[in-house]
Amino acid sequence: MSPVLSGVLSALLTPFDDDGAVDDATLRRVVDRNIDGGVHGVVACGSTGEFTSLSNAERRRVVETVIDQAAGRVPVVAQTGAQTPTEAIGLSRHAEQAGASVLMVVAPYYEPLTVAETERYLRTVAESVSIPVMLYNLPIATGVNMTPEMIGRLAREVENIQYVKDTSGDMAQAGQLIHNHGDVISTIVGWDALALAALAEGAAGVMAGTANVIAAQLVSIHAATVDGDLHRARHEWEQVYPLIDAIMAQPFSAAVKAALNATGFAVGNPRLPVGPLEREASATISRLASALPSPEVPSTATVG
Repeated sequence: MSPVLSGVLSALLTPFDDDGAVDDATLRRVVDRNIDGGVHGVVACGSTGEFTSLSNAERRRVVETVIDQAAGRVPVVAQTGAQTPTEAIGLSRHAEQAGASVLMVVAPYYEPLTVAETERYLRTVAESVSIPVMLYNLPIATGVNMTPEMIGRLAREVENIQYVKDTSGDMAQAGQLIHNHGDVISTIVGWDALALAALAEGAAGVMAGTANVIAAQLVSIHAATVDGDLHRARHEWEQVYPLIDAIMAQPFSAAVKAALNATGFAVGNPRLPVGPLEREASATISRLASALPSPEVPSTATVG
């Protein structure tokens, strides 16, 4: 049985070498960095992982590499959504066979589907596998906002739909998921700047691309909320928020990579056609990343 997902889940970045190929060795180091930082799970081929720039063969390879490197230390979530049900089912079945704990499925992007088409796609993909599925609500990319009512209905009708990653950026919507549908689905908020608000509201967890840079700090904030120490959580949040805010003001994957590079952990640039950040934005993020204080992570922070 798959472990229950909660806490801080890191949306792993995908490093590329100078020729633009997936850098397997650095990817393994990224996995270790996040796990050493105390995260409660890692996510392969999410938006921070630039999955839209990867071929299906590369996506399979990244999932296999992350599962192998994680080696059972934390759950691995594989994002397997694609432009067609056939592609998504193929990626999902591969990830299940490779040992993923949970599948995260985004709806097709570019040409928005209707609500009915979105539901049919998600049901079809979820029913093709036996492991838990996380719906990925990403309206900015898919053009369809999956309402709390729709998500709750799918969770009640499809047994293995057990999680939702809400990346609407709407805390009111996340609150409805948490409080009105928490009996059937666990809500993971995927908007980094709302991490503290989501945890304080009672979300099962947060999924953050910035965890690649500040894993230990986010884990410590999570531990403080679990302990009911919102004073400490807010104090620690104030220390990392400027960097999170600066990253979210820029193209996200490029900004996460710029921040991690600034700490001395080299992960290169995004895959073309996305380029590195403009010099001024990169300098701001580098300054904030370099100035981060070292967190003191309580022992309870490692409990998912």
